[in-house]
Amino acid sequence: MSKKVAIIMGSDSDLPVVKPAVATLKEFGVEYEVRVMSAHRTPDAAAEFSRNAKANGFGVIIAAAGKAAHLGGVLAAHTVLPVIGIPATVAIDGSANAALLAIQMLALSDERLSEKFAAYKKSMAEGVAKKDAALQEKLREM
Repeated sequence: MSKKVAIIMGSDSDLPVVKPAVATLKEFGVEYEVRVMSAHRTPDAAAEFSRNAKANGFGVIIAAAGKAAHLGGVLAAHTVLPVIGIPATVAIDGSANAALLAIQMLALSDERLSEKFAAYKKSMAEGVAKKDAALQEKLREM
């Protein structure tokens, strides 16, 4: 059974920030849950969720809390699972990168996901090579 990714937002206003993560996880077929828990307003609920996350089938937690890093620390304090903080681990608007990092972590023990991620990376490399070739052509024309 594949592990899930938990996306914990400090507020529902963080939803626009995590939409790219949700889209990326869907693209890879990774099961996820999105919840609102605050490091400051509901610290006990956040700690309880984090404490039980592994037993509840999660493999990685993404913590998105606006421009503050507190939520990730609160969650990390109560679990052995990796916690990817937005913005502490990735850029402020880096939720797609947070999802890719979570996928890469889960792929360590999920061969299907590992193959899918390898194909994704190959596709990305091919895209960069095409862009470089187009740039080199433009430079020759200058």
